[in-house]
Amino acid sequence: MIAYANLGTNDLEKAKSFYDAILAPLGAKVLFNTDRAYFYGSGSGPMLTINKPFDGQPATFGNGTMIALDAPSQDAVNEIHAKALELGGKDEGAPGLRGDTYYGAYFRDLDGNKFVVCHWPR
Repeated sequence: MIAYANLGTNDLEKAKSFYDAILAPLGAKVLFNTDRAYFYGSGSGPMLTINKPFDGQPATFGNGTMIALDAPSQDAVNEIHAKALELGGKDEGAPGLRGDTYYGAYFRDLDGNKFVVCHWPR
């Protein structure tokens, strides 16, 4: 159903370095790019795109908007959250259980976009 989620950035190359590091443990990499955008994915399924806004205005984040990244394990959640903070992301909630089986950690990227990286049995 979802082809891709798009996030604006004010520094495309800095954002690329951030996303290269936090998406690698999920098996995602740059599938293709243009002079203003990078498209990340695993080769099948939805993609995450970072781009300079088309209108030339500064990128901003949406209040109430959050992207959820599906991790293969709790260890991967911990690793990705730690890497995001190491690279300058902001902590929005330490790794841990939320409810009985949902394990998640929250952070904001370098442009203020909010993410949760999560793992739970389905």
